[in-house]
Amino acid sequence: MPASASPHSRWFGVPAPAYDPSAPEDVTILPVGSPATVRSYVRALLRRHRRAFVLLVTVNSIAVIASMAGPHLLGGVVDDVAAHERQLHLVRVTVLFAVALVVQTVFTQQVRLRGAMLGEEMLADLREDFLVRSVALPPSVLERAGTGDLLSRITTDIDRLADAMRKAVPQLAVGLVWTVLLVGALCLTAPPLALAVLIALPLLVIGCRWYFRRAPHAYRAEAAGYAAVAAALAETVDAGRTVEAHRLGARRVALSERRVGEWTAWERRTMWLRTVLFPVVNLSNMLIIGGVLLLGGAFVMEGWISVGQLTTGALLAQMLVEPVNMILRWYDELQVAQVSLARLVGVREIEPDSGVGGLTPRGKDVRARQVRFGYLADVDVLRGITLDVTPGSRVALVGPSGAGKSTLGRLLAGIYGPRRGEVTLGGERLSDMRAEDVRRHVALVNQEHHVFVGTLRDNLLLASPKSGDAELWSALAAVGADGWATALADGLDSEVGSGGMTITPAQAQQIALARLVLADPHTLVLDEATSLLDPRAARHLERSLGQVLAGRTVVAIAHRLHTAHDADVIAVVEDGRVSELGSHDDLVAADGPYAALWRSWHG
Repeated sequence: MPASASPHSRWFGVPAPAYDPSAPEDVTILPVGSPATVRSYVRALLRRHRRAFVLLVTVNSIAVIASMAGPHLLGGVVDDVAAHERQLHLVRVTVLFAVALVVQTVFTQQVRLRGAMLGEEMLADLREDFLVRSVALPPSVLERAGTGDLLSRITTDIDRLADAMRKAVPQLAVGLVWTVLLVGALCLTAPPLALAVLIALPLLVIGCRWYFRRAPHAYRAEAAGYAAVAAALAETVDAGRTVEAHRLGARRVALSERRVGEWTAWERRTMWLRTVLFPVVNLSNMLIIGGVLLLGGAFVMEGWISVGQLTTGALLAQMLVEPVNMILRWYDELQVAQVSLARLVGVREIEPDSGVGGLTPRGKDVRARQVRFGYLADVDVLRGITLDVTPGSRVALVGPSGAGKSTLGRLLAGIYGPRRGEVTLGGERLSDMRAEDVRRHVALVNQEHHVFVGTLRDNLLLASPKSGDAELWSALAAVGADGWATALADGLDSEVGSGGMTITPAQAQQIALARLVLADPHTLVLDEATSLLDPRAARHLERSLGQVLAGRTVVAIAHRLHTAHDADVIAVVEDGRVSELGSHDDLVAADGPYAALWRSWHG
């Protein structure tokens, strides 16, 4: 639907932004939770903390009831004065007012304390739930979505929810209880004065309905726009050298400026919506107070209520302004928070690993049969590939860039499932197995390696928590990392990563490969696993790995043809198909595509 046709596309005649970042065409994002998912999660979160929530409501009710003692006592004094009573009992009134004030002060402090505690506990639960669910996401989902969207959810959305959880949720509960009790007190004190609330109610309902029909869409678009900004900036920074080498700086700057412009357009819209809502709320407050005074004056003149009742009602109406403003203010904050919450719980809508636990492969052979796969609907990257990888063999995937080598490697590693055909391990389809079970048998190592903040030992134990020091040093030696590791002041206990020793890309790659040795899978898929090492070091590392990984199956996506030279079988991938299959000598003798690549490699 074009932007002009959208029900949200005009603001009182002012056109909305034509671009909707909530569904950017060129940015893949993780799903946003549906209203049903959000409501379900909120109910579950409140159930976990129902005791703290009930306690908050209780102490707030006591504080509100104590705050109403002043208007009630003053109304009584006014009635006594109007009746020409000689004994006004001012001392008793003062003492009662002082006691009520003390009770209100103590319990108001408890409201703030209990509200802050409840907010922090719910925020901690939310962070933990999101982290646990994110870690459990299928690898294929994260690979397709990239890091920008997930990063914006972990940072920006959590930050936006922090204030909502700490303040908005407790304050909204406080405001609702406060409003209900004040309206109830107004009805008990002088029922006719409750009509004043009805005078302002239509204006308040119409204004809020107009605002809250438009605000969620605008806030969702604003949040998605920021995610698009984060993705563009993260990609530019991560690929900084490529951007510089290909002189793409101006294009990337233009993309970032466009993303920022689209985001700020929605930011301006949400601000404009608030400039309409707030005057409506202020006018409603004035109508309530004015209605109480005008109607109350008429009712007093008719003798339907006393002057004291009018005084108490006017004070209660004045007190009603604050909780109503509080509800609307924090409900508006919750509109922002609701969008962030929907983005965070959206990961719950991603289908979990659908594999069946307990499936045990009946062998170690990996087979692909008529595999078709694509990242976009009806656009295949792999087109009918059939490939057998026998146990213990070395298979090299070679071919031009963009031919589908890395995609095929990910299918053989069980990261993706084929659109058609099947990939099996020991007769069991990888798509039917749980990811954690696949990882016990097949491991993927690519050119992206992460060093976690902590000790070198901690980074290695991720792959094998029960390994001893001797096994850790053996794994480091297997990948040629024992030289620099033994030179560290604290050895395996040396801090690495941010705040510790700076790890070079080559050292990070060696740590990743050492984890691979410790994980001990029988089948390995190496995608440019040695790309960050210089050719001589890479050759040495591959020879070391060849000794350590003897007897294991290795599928190597080969960008350096000396890797292919050592392979038992070479599969040439072109345009999503295997065009040649055989040993190095056989393919060179065949004088086909591989022979042309080999001659080009050797000049």
